[in-house]
Amino acid sequence: MPRHFWGLVILALVARYACHSLMLLVVLVHERTPAPSLPDLILSYVPYVESLARWNYTLWILCYIPGAVYIGWRDRSLFLRLVVLDGILALVRGLCIPLTALGPVLGSDLNALQGFPFWSTWLSIVNPISAVVGNTAGIYLTKDLFFSGHIATTFLLYLFSRRLGRVSWIFLGLNLFTLAIVFLAHLHYTIDVVGAYAITYCLYRAGVKVGWVPRDVCD
Repeated sequence: MPRHFWGLVILALVARYACHSLMLLVVLVHERTPAPSLPDLILSYVPYVESLARWNYTLWILCYIPGAVYIGWRDRSLFLRLVVLDGILALVRGLCIPLTALGPVLGSDLNALQGFPFWSTWLSIVNPISAVVGNTAGIYLTKDLFFSGHIATTFLLYLFSRRLGRVSWIFLGLNLFTLAIVFLAHLHYTIDVVGAYAITYCLYRAGVKVGWVPRDVCD
């Protein structure tokens, strides 16, 4: 494999991580701002499963990381394009969250009431090990809502995977599995899920239009 490809991979992953970290910085600022909770017709009929809420981040990683690695194994150029578009998606999400200013789906707005140590919390959340093992995202992020990152990222994987043939059905299944987790764990309002699908698809189509994302038979 050409040496310059690995350089591009490292550069793309660093850029993606930087976008994620910047998004979380904006989200944490928003956590300190009081915001109202919304009634949700769908969630009122969906049972809350505490165990899924506790393990949702790990389950999302299992749905996302192996799929992204598989795309990289099958098509190196497609993987690089995926990583870049995924980073842009994270930045768009970081903009939408404070603009929508939605309050927690469950419980009171504790972060607005009592606050938290800002920079140490941010460092804990951007650290992938403490974010998974220590569940820092679940502890401190209660208003990172519109739009759902779980849905957006796994849906973007599915859209890219359509160039790889029938295996795309597995990616679609992983997205639908993530959808079930999001609702059963009451991680997001229904509008967050709808927005994730809509915004992700619009960004993907924009990528196709400018030529960043290669066309396939589904496009």
